[in-house]
Amino acid sequence: MKYFLGIDVGSSKTHALIVDETGQCVGFGKSWGGNHQGVGYDGLLNVLQESFEGAKKMSGVGNAQIAGAGFGVAGYDFPSDRESHLQTISKLGLSCPVEIVNDGTNGLLAGATRGIGVNVTAGSSNNCRGRNKNGKEGRIVGNGPTFGEYGGGIEIAYRALQAVNYAWIKRTPPTVLTKVLLEATGAKDEADLMEGVSNSQYHIFPFVAIEVINAARNGDAAAQEIIRWAGEELGWLAVSVARQIEMEDDEVEIVQSGSIFEAGEIIIKPMRDVVLRHCPRAKLIRLDGPPVVGAVILGMEQAGFDGYAVRDVVVRTAKEIVK
Repeated sequence: MKYFLGIDVGSSKTHALIVDETGQCVGFGKSWGGNHQGVGYDGLLNVLQESFEGAKKMSGVGNAQIAGAGFGVAGYDFPSDRESHLQTISKLGLSCPVEIVNDGTNGLLAGATRGIGVNVTAGSSNNCRGRNKNGKEGRIVGNGPTFGEYGGGIEIAYRALQAVNYAWIKRTPPTVLTKVLLEATGAKDEADLMEGVSNSQYHIFPFVAIEVINAARNGDAAAQEIIRWAGEELGWLAVSVARQIEMEDDEVEIVQSGSIFEAGEIIIKPMRDVVLRHCPRAKLIRLDGPPVVGAVILGMEQAGFDGYAVRDVVVRTAKEIVK
């Protein structure tokens, strides 16, 4: 029996999955986020080891039994990052072929037909990756507002801060987001909030996006505008990458992965409107299963095994053990 390893390293969590050649998921392990930009390569190694050990313990599978391994890693953004990441992965003691991609590719491999199309990730931040049938790849930078890429949790949270400021300086009407930000930071009032954020006494975190979504559902105008804006920005990420891989006129699959899409139509509709305006034959798909499935399929590819032949089994059994 052959076994395959996939590890999905995010900025907030890491999942490892071991799967046999029938597609049955036999081992799962997890750890904290491992983006080297935040935790360094030692931190990356720690989460790889912890999640891998958890998956091995559950499965009873040893290193020598793994035929191929795939790693989708947050922070693996440029070719110059490759050698340092591979050196870190080598410390796991695997003897099989391995491959590494940016974690934004995991959703594409897991959700699109044979990994062809575009994946838009919206979690703590955002990312977008694509690939056409000829292997041509497309991407965004993946480093958020610095490059004008928006739509994830932290971007929504900071947009909420701007809305609170606008209300405070009387540029716009009052918003319930003021209460949301005060409670999230512990600030006494708007003046304290603005001073505290300016002086790094208070910090804005991606989880604020959940409350912004809730406020939008409850009719707050500022929150509704923010979620509409975020959806449109995510749509533009998809359109941009579809153009790069020359699929804007095709029936391109646009996979939506990440926790922000749990908001549903309130964010999906504005995204869909932008996508269909520029890619009229596009098909939007919500990722049905954990992104680590994509890393497993990548690992299978390294061993010359067709992971798509067993993907349905991988997804079904992964849902049962990935928590």
